[in-house]
Amino acid sequence: MPQSTVRSPLLCAKPALEQLYGQFDCTTSAADPVHRIRRYRSRADREVAGFCAAALAFGRVASILNSVDAVLGAMGESPAAFIRRFEPDRDAVGLESLAHRWTRGIDLIALAYILRRMLEHAGTIEGFFLEGYRTEADDVGEALESFCARALAFDLGHIYATHERHGVAYFFPRPSGGSACKRLNLFLRWMVRQDHVDLGVWRRVDSSKLIVPLDTHVMRVGQCLGLTRYRSPGWRMAHEITVSLRAFDSKDPVKYDFSLCHLSMQNACGFNRRQRDSKCPLRGWCRPGGRRLQRSHRPFARR
Repeated sequence: MPQSTVRSPLLCAKPALEQLYGQFDCTTSAADPVHRIRRYRSRADREVAGFCAAALAFGRVASILNSVDAVLGAMGESPAAFIRRFEPDRDAVGLESLAHRWTRGIDLIALAYILRRMLEHAGTIEGFFLEGYRTEADDVGEALESFCARALAFDLGHIYATHERHGVAYFFPRPSGGSACKRLNLFLRWMVRQDHVDLGVWRRVDSSKLIVPLDTHVMRVGQCLGLTRYRSPGWRMAHEITVSLRAFDSKDPVKYDFSLCHLSMQNACGFNRRQRDSKCPLRGWCRPGGRRLQRSHRPFARR
């Protein structure tokens, strides 16, 4: 397993990180799409609703929540039942008029169809994911690669017109293409971990193998804390931040994601501000401006 890039003095920050985690580990700590999933009681509904909500988790929070509400509203009381019986010609009416940024209604219809095929093939999204998951792998990167390739292998010719852009592919990025796979890793965090925020729907994926859902907020806090040497977002940065966080909790490194992300979203971090880190809960440990780490080992190869 790759060695952590965390410098030994920074390891003293664990109490502060744990305290920050505790502050955000409640359902009222921040507005987040994961809380839209909590209202469903069955594991099947939480799994399907969670995938759809995570797939739309890009852009402003208010816009994300509105789009998630619209999509889940179109699915009715049971998203899992809606997906299991979904027929594009019959059931697309509620989805075809929806859009989220550049995602079109037809892309949501294609997503619903792919999810239906997953459930037909493996019974659950977890079952479909597990077909590419190896317990001996260092992380979920290889499993995500397989998951996305198999999802996009389903025939969508009856949904998209000839030569039309298959926008549904945006929901299934691959680590091998350099993508950080933020929304897929977010879905995995919701499904695998269990605390007051994450739902713990899945039982057969090890939380130690999760990768942090890298977005702008996690990236800049990760750079401030010296958790990564990379300057551009992508799978390498997400992987390295996760490896660094394993030094704080090897069994559950992604537990810190929600708190670090919302620390930045709430402007509690001193990133690029005049007071620097004087008001940050992690003050004294961060490196405002994101100084580069000294390279202690060779860069991770793309997978």
